[in-house]
Amino acid sequence: MVSLSSREKILEAAKLAAQAHGYNGLNFRDLAEHVGIRPASIYHHFPSKSLLAEAVAKRYWEDHAAALERLLAESSGPVEALRRYPETFRWALENENRMCLSGFMAAEYDDLPGPVKREVQTFADINVAWLSKVLGAAKLVDAAESEPRARAIFAAVAGAQLMARSRSDLALYDALIDSYRSVGLLPS
Repeated sequence: MVSLSSREKILEAAKLAAQAHGYNGLNFRDLAEHVGIRPASIYHHFPSKSLLAEAVAKRYWEDHAAALERLLAESSGPVEALRRYPETFRWALENENRMCLSGFMAAEYDDLPGPVKREVQTFADINVAWLSKVLGAAKLVDAAESEPRARAIFAAVAGAQLMARSRSDLALYDALIDSYRSVGLLPS
């Protein structure tokens, strides 16, 4: 079994805190207690809350981008990958009704430090780019329509996650995704 470094443990605890409480949920004392270290030890790895949030958001989109590429590689083709795309947002809801970290931080956008804002924007950008690429490969829309459709899918799936979280109702998420399929936003 591989032991995680303190830095990795801090990042994981901070990700979970931000998914449940947003940027303001990144409290060094609470994180230190969760990880089992002194609060001052967090400052050794992350001298400020802003730097911690930036690292967490960057790691989050990097992990998500890798998950999207795995989803595409493990799918029978681009249409199946598009059909499975909502799973990537469902996972957070399955984990104690958490929400996509980027969605939470986007809601706090005006109060975020600049570098954190850029990482939040990157999360949306990688989703839209991936969706656009896969829509094109699936030949479901022409090249001019792929990016607008990708934005619509991203916004709809993120919105479904937000609605489901506000009601702690995973079945609502699934129903919303099914409705997107029935109207043709997502392949069925």
